[in-house]
Amino acid sequence: MLMNFRIFTVNHHKISSLHMNNMCCCKIIASLKRLKPHIPVGRNYGSLPGLIENDIKSLRSIINPPIAKIRNIGIMAHIDAGKTTTTERILYYSGYTRSLGDVDDGDTVTDFMAQERERGITIQSAAVTFDWKGYRINLIDTPGHVDFTLEVERCLRVLDGAVAVFDASAGVEAQTLTVWRQADKHKIPRICFLNKMDKTGASFNYSVETIREKLKAKPLLLQLPVGEAKTFRGVVDVVSKEKLIWNPNSDDGKDFERKPLLEMNDPELLKKTIEARNTLIEQLQTAIHRVTLAQTAVPVLCGSALKNKGVQPLLDAITMYLPSPEERNYEFLQWYKDDLCALAFKVLHDKQRGPLVFMRIYSGTIKPQLAIHNINGNYTERISRLLLPFADQHIEIPSLTAGNIALTVGLKRTVTGDTIVSSKSSALAAARRAKRKGEKDRKNREVETLLLAGVEVPEPVFFCTIEPPSVAKQPDLDHALKCLQREDPSLKVRLDPDSGQTVLCGMGELHIEIIHDRIKREYGLDTYLGPLQVAYRETILSAVRATDTLDKTLGDKRHLVTVDLEVKPTQSSSVTPVIEYAEDISEDILKTSQEAIENGIHMACLQGPLLGSPIQDVTVTLHSLITHPGTSTTMISACVSRCIQKALKKADKQVLEPLMNLEVTVTREYLSPVLADLAQRRGNIREIQTRQDNRVVIGFVPLAEIMGYSTVLRTLTSGSATFALELSTYQAMNPQDQRTLLNQRSGSTKVF
Repeated sequence: MLMNFRIFTVNHHKISSLHMNNMCCCKIIASLKRLKPHIPVGRNYGSLPGLIENDIKSLRSIINPPIAKIRNIGIMAHIDAGKTTTTERILYYSGYTRSLGDVDDGDTVTDFMAQERERGITIQSAAVTFDWKGYRINLIDTPGHVDFTLEVERCLRVLDGAVAVFDASAGVEAQTLTVWRQADKHKIPRICFLNKMDKTGASFNYSVETIREKLKAKPLLLQLPVGEAKTFRGVVDVVSKEKLIWNPNSDDGKDFERKPLLEMNDPELLKKTIEARNTLIEQLQTAIHRVTLAQTAVPVLCGSALKNKGVQPLLDAITMYLPSPEERNYEFLQWYKDDLCALAFKVLHDKQRGPLVFMRIYSGTIKPQLAIHNINGNYTERISRLLLPFADQHIEIPSLTAGNIALTVGLKRTVTGDTIVSSKSSALAAARRAKRKGEKDRKNREVETLLLAGVEVPEPVFFCTIEPPSVAKQPDLDHALKCLQREDPSLKVRLDPDSGQTVLCGMGELHIEIIHDRIKREYGLDTYLGPLQVAYRETILSAVRATDTLDKTLGDKRHLVTVDLEVKPTQSSSVTPVIEYAEDISEDILKTSQEAIENGIHMACLQGPLLGSPIQDVTVTLHSLITHPGTSTTMISACVSRCIQKALKKADKQVLEPLMNLEVTVTREYLSPVLADLAQRRGNIREIQTRQDNRVVIGFVPLAEIMGYSTVLRTLTSGSATFALELSTYQAMNPQDQRTLLNQRSGSTKVF
């Protein structure tokens, strides 16, 4: 899913031609001399940011601009709203590229993977850095497909602002709601860009209304369109009362005219009016910036990225209204002061350099050869090299300061979500500051406050077996899967204890398909995938008490354990078992055996008695634990696990199936066959909305019934309908469907 952040390089001859100030010449050459050329076929890239004709700014201003001039932003949207095309135009107008990339032509900068270019969609998030009118912008283009929601989640975690792109003919769509909720979770200030204003059916008013009604946001209309659909020519800047009209004969959208809405005949009065209005605008822009930062309103702009209209004003709005890193309130920074504090938010594997770790620096400075301390893992590693995904090149740099996004080489163990500090003593000092503050505020603050919030990884909903082309290739497959898992935390790999087969667990059909394709292309392995199956879960409907004894002699040592426990349904939903201890369980037992007890409970709940699926929504109460002196913790875990399995088999059992939120957009003429098909799939229709000339069917459908749905829907509607899916919850199957499923699975490989 997340696969590679793209890094681009500049040819050596560009650098050698620079006329550089003698004072910084050596430093720049030292920083850039190891550049490796890598120019994507068919694209022309701009020069190093900071280059003005044959001159160059100081190295510090290029690599470490003032923090107030930094913008860390993401581009997010529903699939096909035009995120990547908008990103391409942004890169072109900023001088990053010298030609316009196109999704259909497969030559975009940020959709760089073969899988993305073949499918015309964004699969992994891509980072690019460029300058716009004196501001440094670190931009991340994120996926819109539901299978890659984690990509959006982990990128939003390190951003200070976002641009939400909308299809102006559709307004708020299913995945728009998902990414908007993710941005709400991380309290990300946003700007809305109503794209595709030239598209048939585009409606500015309709889109704004969906933002107000569905997202519960307050739109600030900074622009109005000049025309819609085929008549769209430009935009009106509401703040400055100017029209921006693009030249229809311009191939790249750089030729546009600004003119006032009202012409005045008195030049002197016009001059005074402009001066007064500029002062007013400056105050107004400050107010818009303030409400955007407070997330009490969202600025709304419009345009057509494909037709090269409205992108330059969007860039201006990013710099004016979205916050700099210093304007974001991060409570943990007070504990670290000026010491290093960074979050690892993405890992990729490079065949030459090894693991590359992307970090957001919140405070302090990162340098090459710096030893860093990983708080999550409680270990120290050394950064061998520091790189910057800088415009069209990959620059090795001497340092990077707070507010920036860095790419580090040399960290072998760091994973997504790890908190990085300068040393263990720095972490302890921060912990002492947090403790003192906690005592002062009469709050119970633990060392966990020092950990930056990582990424919540959703549970997979699909699984299948994967086999190498031969037994000799199994180690190669294990290595490939280990690398891919480190890059993509939503990919789970397990071993079936019964068959010994490797099992892939993923977020959807496309997710597993992409992983399979990457193993072939990047690791040269022609693997075989078993049938795709739904990841069910299990629970119990009644309370059961069980006792078990394990008595084994290993060598001259006797291991004896007796366990008495109860398993019952929980009152509220819980993916992991709720563990309780009876009042007569002594502190000594908990002190010596609690970890072993809980390991045994968690182990037992990985496989239920019906399908071998994970158990959820259960409470386990330990009533007694009697052990012979010298009994190992491994034997305690094994006995507890076996006792729970015995209890689960006695209880009334229930299979839970994943239920999906479904949204189908279809024309009126095909509505009836779509509804009839959903009824056969055990679908539950909640409402049917009107969206322009289309109908939007919103409801729920079991995941098992929707596999392969895209092909069926295409046939039913002659390719005119679209749909979006998102996991809603796990629901109990009715008795008849459960019996059918158990009969189908009888004798098959157990589910993970």
